[in-house]
Amino acid sequence: MAGYPKVILKKGKDEAVKRFHPWIFSGAIDEIREPYQEGDIVEVFSAGGEYLATGYLLSGSIAIKLITFSRQEIGKAFWRSKIEHSFRLRSDLGLTRSDLTNAYRLVHNEGDGMPGLIIDVYGDMAVLQAHSVGMYQLRELFSEVLLEVFGDNLRTVYDKSSESLRKMTGFRVEDGFLAGNGNEVEVSENGHTFIIDPVTGQKTGFFLDQRENRQLITRYAQGKRVLNMFGYTGGFSVYAAKAGAELVHTVDSSAPAIAIAERNMALNAVTPGLHTGIVADVRNFLVSMDEGVYDLIILDPPAFARSVDSRKQAINGYRAINALAMKKIKPGGILFTFSCSQVVDRQMFTSAITSAAIDSRRKVQILHQLSQPPDHPINIFHQEGEYLKGLVLRVE
Repeated sequence: MAGYPKVILKKGKDEAVKRFHPWIFSGAIDEIREPYQEGDIVEVFSAGGEYLATGYLLSGSIAIKLITFSRQEIGKAFWRSKIEHSFRLRSDLGLTRSDLTNAYRLVHNEGDGMPGLIIDVYGDMAVLQAHSVGMYQLRELFSEVLLEVFGDNLRTVYDKSSESLRKMTGFRVEDGFLAGNGNEVEVSENGHTFIIDPVTGQKTGFFLDQRENRQLITRYAQGKRVLNMFGYTGGFSVYAAKAGAELVHTVDSSAPAIAIAERNMALNAVTPGLHTGIVADVRNFLVSMDEGVYDLIILDPPAFARSVDSRKQAINGYRAINALAMKKIKPGGILFTFSCSQVVDRQMFTSAITSAAIDSRRKVQILHQLSQPPDHPINIFHQEGEYLKGLVLRVE
């Protein structure tokens, strides 16, 4: 076994590790023996010398992210075992062999025991996104393992870590293909077709975490006038249109995203004229639009808070846009509203929406409480992994 640097925790600071929480904060560390640098694999020991876990080093307040609680060699075989385990879960979920859906998340950070790593599969393309230097350094190995695990079913691996690494660490890198090439790919999701562009698109190219929530909207969209805010490339819009909506408007500040939304409508044979893409600031659009125009509104904003310091501002933001939507929606209308801010937990989000309902002076009922799908699993020892919160509301 390789001689990894040893991290010694302060006395009494090993309790979280013994409860299998995958993070160690800098304040818990007494010393690090042997030279080290960010991203290095280290072994963690209690003050009394007991082996606790193995992880990799980070430079922020979260100093170590743990990848195993059993002492072992961390090499290709270790990571292949991790990815194969993740693949088996997606296979058990029916995602690896579905005729209706060929886009899903293969690796989800702490939820799959690989903190700092996301891998999304779009047909025969995998898109890798590292949120830490430690995981980024392994990108070539991950690509090699993916090609071995998937065989002929995978042709392209794209690394899209630059934005996430810069935000998380300040580390500057360039995105690029690790295997194969080609920008756009068409995928199926619940029988609908979408264009995915991981090179220029947001995140890895599509918001896979909303797959089941998009399916739910088909229960409510028939005959309705639908407004999809922060609509990106029209995921919710396609589902609503194909479910028989009277009209669908997709609003996003990104002109390229709206252009792809229009192409997605055409791909799914949506009746011309039923859908309109609108390039606009969402808040300004909500303020200026007339009351009672829409029966169904979707609010799926990007994360309003990326740190605890911005949490209060984010909560105020959720309250403001939801109050506007509640005031403007047609009486008896349905509001799908979401938060993907990890630092805003479910209780905080629900409280913000409750405040919005008070501000709107409308009667509001909760019909559904939504979360992320099972290919975005939550490690029971890391409840922070539940980042997506959603409510379906009826507004009188």
